[in-house]
Parts: sequence; structure tokens; C-alpha cells
Amino acid sequence: MPKIVDHDERRREVLSAARRVIVRDGIDAATTRAIAKEAGYSNGVLAHYFADKDEILLSALRQSHQRIRDRLTRKVEGASGLAALRELLLDNLPLDAERTQETRLEVSFWSRSLASDRLAEVQRAEAAELRAAIRSLLDEARGAGELAGDDNLDDLTEHLLALVDGLSLHLLLYPDRLTRVDLERLLLASLDRLAA
Repeated sequence: MPKIVDHDERRREVLSAARRVIVRDGIDAATTRAIAKEAGYSNGVLAHYFADKDEILLSALRQSHQRIRDRLTRKVEGASGLAALRELLLDNLPLDAERTQETRLEVSFWSRSLASDRLAEVQRAEAAELRAAIRSLLDEARGAGELAGDDNLDDLTEHLLALVDGLSLHLLLYPDRLTRVDLERLLLASLDRLAA
């Protein structure tokens, strides 16, 4: 009797292997050979499920973003305004092992996206979605009277995005200088300054 293969499960295994290789060894080390070895499959198996290495990388990035979206949806359920914004921004910081891996994966794609229109397009679309969510929550907070001052909400959005990206990158690059506690404290202090 022929073995029944769950193709969706096999794709997920390959994408998980790709994420592990990228996080552990860097995106340049994520060759199809290295990914196949990590997944315990042959290169031929990868070719059956993905057109090329770029499709594997794009799929791994998209899968990571979807996992983050699903987690965020659960975290902000029932929250609004500054409370929801707080959860969204904290979730985008590398404050635990899972989010540290997600951040390392994301940062690994940044330089590659500068040279790949396909990757850049995905990065920009995903970043636009996060930006829209932050901007919407700021607007909601302003409508509820939660924000002090009349700062431009687009500028505040960019400031918060840059703060999250900068803090995340600094923790990864300078772990002796910053801790996860520092990141949370600095982000919350910025949000406290916004509150009415």
C-alpha cells in the first residue's frame, strides 16, 4: 500500500526548516540544500513543493507574518485605543524566545529585500499593514480622548514604528547593552508620554 503524504504538512515542515536555518545561520546560508537537510528531505522533495529558493523564503516570511497576525488578533481582542496599541507594539518586540526568532527572521530579510523586488514587495505590504493598524489605533485613542496633545498621527505612527524597529535591532546587536526589560520599559515610557 503506498504511503499517504500530507502535502500541506510537508510544506509546513520545509518552511519551519527554512526559518530555523535563517534564524540560526543567516539568510545567505539558507540554500535549498541546507533547508532540505534541516527538514530531513532531499532537494527533489523541495522542488516538488516550491519553484525555487525565493519561493521558499517568501513563503517562510509570509507564514511567520501570518502567525504573528493570528497571535496579535488574540492579544488585542476586546481592547481598543492605547490598550490595544500597547499590546500590538509590545508583541512586535523580541521579549521572549519566540518573538526573538521572529525578529531575527525579519531582520535577516531586510538586506535581501533591498536587492529583490519580490521580497521588497512582500516586506512593504506587510509593513503597510502594521503601519495601518498602528495609525488606526492612534486615531481610535484620539477619538476616545486618550492622547495628550494634537501631534500629527502619521508622524506618531512613524515614530512608533522606528522605535520598535530600532529597539529590536539594538537588542539583537547589543545584548550586553540592552535587556528585554529595558526594551519594554523604553516602549512603555514612550506610550506613557502620549497618554492624556
